[in-house]
Amino acid sequence: MNITVDKNLKTPLYWQIAGQIKEKILSGEMGDGAYLPSERRMANFLGVHRNTIIKAYGELKGQELIESVVGVGYRVTLKETVTERSIRPVNWGHVIKDEYIDIEDTFDNIFQRFGTEGEISLSVGMPPNLYKDSDIANYLTAVLSENKTKPTYLTPYQGDEELRNNIIAYLRNKGIRVTGKQVQVLSETNQAFDFIITAMLKPGDKVIIEEPVSPDVYRILELAGCKAITIPVDEDGMICDNLEAVIEAHHPKFIYVNSSFHDPTGATLSMERREKLIELSNTYRLPIVEEDAASELYFGERQTPTLKSMDKNNNVIYIYSFALTFIPGISLAFVAGSETLIKSLSYLVSVRMMNLDWITQKIISKCMGDGMYLRKAREIAAQNKVRMEAVCHALDGLKHLGVEYKKPSGGVYVWCKLPTHIDSKKLMLQCRHEGVLFLHGEPFYPHKNGGKDHLRINYSYESLDRVEAGMRIFCELVKKYT
Repeated sequence: MNITVDKNLKTPLYWQIAGQIKEKILSGEMGDGAYLPSERRMANFLGVHRNTIIKAYGELKGQELIESVVGVGYRVTLKETVTERSIRPVNWGHVIKDEYIDIEDTFDNIFQRFGTEGEISLSVGMPPNLYKDSDIANYLTAVLSENKTKPTYLTPYQGDEELRNNIIAYLRNKGIRVTGKQVQVLSETNQAFDFIITAMLKPGDKVIIEEPVSPDVYRILELAGCKAITIPVDEDGMICDNLEAVIEAHHPKFIYVNSSFHDPTGATLSMERREKLIELSNTYRLPIVEEDAASELYFGERQTPTLKSMDKNNNVIYIYSFALTFIPGISLAFVAGSETLIKSLSYLVSVRMMNLDWITQKIISKCMGDGMYLRKAREIAAQNKVRMEAVCHALDGLKHLGVEYKKPSGGVYVWCKLPTHIDSKKLMLQCRHEGVLFLHGEPFYPHKNGGKDHLRINYSYESLDRVEAGMRIFCELVKKYT
């Protein structure tokens, strides 16, 4: 079948394909009852994704020019009478965009499986629950009693004013000075990143990101039609040696960096590299998006200064989340940036959300205002350190088999390198069968060019006993593979 596609045209590929097949059917070149090539064969022939062919054939089915025959394929049915046609449901594979169908679901399925009886989750990034029910009840009572006469459920698009004032005070302790017009409250980190991309980027724009990186980062970019330019990460964070050449070559719209206790490697960006990033940002007038949710979970005596605190020209967009340092399952985030950016983010809140969760804002504001939040964050860090030591102790017993890791100085992750003959995904699935959940390394590589011999171990959520039990199972399975 002589069909061609032109990827430079604005016309979607599936329309081009469906249009040419339709023309052949209507002209009689393809007679009634003729069979079309299979989806996979046609996709390979044209050099397109199989879902593109599914959508093209779905378009033709919708126009009742072809039908699908179970076990046989697609057949031309132009002359079939209307009364002979069956009533058929919506072809959802045709209606839904390709990018929302082609999803690697292993990461999401494993990530969301926590708290299930009999399973130990060393995959999910959630804090232990150190807040007393009575404390939260007192905060909630105070919130409700203070606001009896006004509709507190309606908060400004930029976020609750009291909370923003507490955020401003909190940021000052980090060396960051912002005004009330430079802070936007949002539901969580992914939403913050999504809104920033929506406000700043167009399809086809490029962004420099780390590799490995949280799958959420590159998936949000992909769904926006943007391209990720990946820079490797080592034990000192994003490698900056050739970063200027990359900037010159690709002209990115911003650099994304997870600066402290990086997901998934647990690395902290060194001061030398932080200074280099700030220098490049100033030289090229290039924004930096700094994600910093784990910075309070440091194990040493002091934190590493944020990029935002080193920024003298307001080039850094700072994202902070309470997801790792507050009550499990309750999430809130904020963005600190230029007034122009914050105004655009507030507009997106007004269009897409109408309102922010006022109760969560009020409770977190109370916790920040009386110092509870920072006290609990330090307690969480202390517990995380004990659990991290348990994970590392177990991994030390595997070093003679070729297992490697770098002990983190904070955060919630250990990035574990397996012997090269062990496939991390197969090991993860075997661990899952034994009731222990990890995340294998491949989803953390946007181009699927690494991670087959790595696992991410999260030690923040489960109790110490369950962490140790999970690591015992993990170690036994690694030994069986060697």
